[in-house]
Amino acid sequence: MTIEWRYTMEQDLGVLSVAGYLGGDAVHRFTGAVGWTLARGTGPVVVDCADLHGWSAEGRLAIEDAARELAAHDRTLHLAAIPADGPPVPVGDHPPIEVHRDLTAALAALAVNPGADTSAEGGQEWRTSGWPAVQ
Repeated sequence: MTIEWRYTMEQDLGVLSVAGYLGGDAVHRFTGAVGWTLARGTGPVVVDCADLHGWSAEGRLAIEDAARELAAHDRTLHLAAIPADGPPVPVGDHPPIEVHRDLTAALAALAVNPGADTSAEGGQEWRTSGWPAVQ
């Protein structure tokens, strides 16, 4: 099983919504999605996990790797609506990952008005062909 993803731009940040299960089979796809956010956006990235059914140890490591990759580009990673098994536990030298109860809380913490479009890209959105994922 893999994940489906959608990347949207809000005011000076990106929202990467993921659906499915972030296991070993999906890590490559998730890493590609993070690369997509780096190429097309600026500012913090909120990973909206509301439709994520869970993650494996490999999936948790992929989240940590994403935080490192974003930090290397002076960007931060935030998680919203994480699976019930909890957030990744940072190991070693790791940039902070803020966890929010849901996307609305994450956007409020980042002082963004949800749905407002002031991005230079005109509110563009990219997604995998399977989005929205079959629940």
